[in-house]
Amino acid sequence: MTGRTVAHFLKTEAGGGMLLAFAALLALFVANSPLSGAYFDGLKTQWTLDLGVWRIDASLKDWVKDGLMAVFFYVIGLELKRELTTGELSNPRTVLLPVAGAIGGAAAPVLLYWIMAGTLDPRGWPVPVATDIAFALAALSILAPKVDPRLRLFLLTLAVVDDLLAIMLIAFLFTSNLALTPLLAALVMLAATSALGRRYALPIWLYPVIALCVWGLAKESGVHTSVMAVAAAMIVPPRLIAGKQTLISKLEHAIHPVSAFFVLPVFAFCAAGVSFAGLSLAQVSSGVPAAVALALAFGKPIGVTAFAFASARLFGAPLPFSTREIIGVGCLCGIGFTMSLFIGGLAFAGDEAGEAGARLGVLMGSTLSLLMAGAVLRYWPRPNAAKTTGEI
Repeated sequence: MTGRTVAHFLKTEAGGGMLLAFAALLALFVANSPLSGAYFDGLKTQWTLDLGVWRIDASLKDWVKDGLMAVFFYVIGLELKRELTTGELSNPRTVLLPVAGAIGGAAAPVLLYWIMAGTLDPRGWPVPVATDIAFALAALSILAPKVDPRLRLFLLTLAVVDDLLAIMLIAFLFTSNLALTPLLAALVMLAATSALGRRYALPIWLYPVIALCVWGLAKESGVHTSVMAVAAAMIVPPRLIAGKQTLISKLEHAIHPVSAFFVLPVFAFCAAGVSFAGLSLAQVSSGVPAAVALALAFGKPIGVTAFAFASARLFGAPLPFSTREIIGVGCLCGIGFTMSLFIGGLAFAGDEAGEAGARLGVLMGSTLSLLMAGAVLRYWPRPNAAKTTGEI
């Protein structure tokens, strides 16, 4: 990926993250205002898609979660494919640290959640696994605008791997009642398009059309639409189409702003609304909300830092960042907003109280993580000496 493409991607993520924060704050305001009744009733409004032979009845909230968010996951799939073919994940020397950090940043929060609330409500353990790319990059650009560009790429790669782990969890945990016929039809369509795309220069518009067809088949198959959206993106070939631009980068350049500036803010507005009416301090500081919040805020930096330094020591991988920078990135990874809210909705599907508790935990944990990242990146004293590789 060229430097210009990276800069455009980071700029879009940062701007989208700020809009995402505004949408979340607006949702909290509306959910605790005289408009709260209209807000929550509107999310339950049933919307119907009737094409004669195919009909879907779902609430507005479910349409956003399973329909609109498929665009977001398609972009995630394009990011993964790009990283695996031409990005950081294609270089074994540079991929080790972010992959190790992502694994630690997923394992430590799960362990913390199980220690705190695993016996009370085991459904919530997947919630603190993921990192919000948009929020994290936006926060980094504000808190440390002159940071080493390599640290931005480290955070980006780590967050992308985190998303991959979250998608794997969604595939294994939230797929049920499989209908084989539509699933096989989707897989055949993906395989055929992939084979043809490798051999022929298929028109670029065909790939989103195939993704839309696969989404419809996924709705019928029982496999979550997010997983199939990622699969549909992964079949896009890394073919050069104009100079140094690839088909993947052109699609991502076209769709990514739609995801960052429309899809994610709409999702945030629908998913972040939590009513504080009737909540007591005991309810907030115990159970699922506290476990999710502390797992994000403390599990992420502990896991990312420990695994990154351990992999650098064990495998002799270069570590061009200071302790302060690694811990700061770990804190930013605790901002699990988008994907954590999404997984919370799946984990507590049908349980409004449980989902509200998970949402509250995500909001508290993400806010605490942001404050901790600010304290580390802005107020932690910088080393006097120049950074050295592998410094701890």
